[in-house]
Amino acid sequence: MNLVEKAKIFAFKAHGEQKRKYSDEPYTNHLLEVVGLLTLLTETTETMFAAAWLHDTVEDCNISLAEIILNFGTEVAALVGSLTDVSTLEDGDRKTRKELDRQHSALGSPNAKTIKLADLISNSYNIINSKHPDAIAFAKIYITEKKALLEVLQEGNQYLYNLAKVIVESYKEQ
Repeated sequence: MNLVEKAKIFAFKAHGEQKRKYSDEPYTNHLLEVVGLLTLLTETTETMFAAAWLHDTVEDCNISLAEIILNFGTEVAALVGSLTDVSTLEDGDRKTRKELDRQHSALGSPNAKTIKLADLISNSYNIINSKHPDAIAFAKIYITEKKALLEVLQEGNQYLYNLAKVIVESYKEQ
């Protein structure tokens, strides 16, 4: 089994029956969207695809980076680590936490930033288009945070960067 297929199986198992926030769809649909966006690009690597499948496992599934290293190697783990939010509730209010996470993202490689852009596109599109009342109320805060995040993702793939920018800049409050 190749690295990408192994990562996909691992991620599907780790996320299990998890649902996407503000919808009843399987969380794995988000992973499919992120990987799907990467397939549009020519400069992606097997390592990037593996990290895209795994990008939320440490943050959402009680999986450690050590476990990612053990199963997928240091290169994939470095990307996953770059894609994982570092803030905790103890770090302060949401604004403070998101700034810490933004600073962490700024340190990522261009490949990590490309995956982060695909993640941002998938999540932004999902939140903007959700009819869930909580999503509608949260969208303005979320999109403001993503505009700030885009400032540090410019080294990622330019096609995805431009697409993300259009999505966040075209948001209109409902």
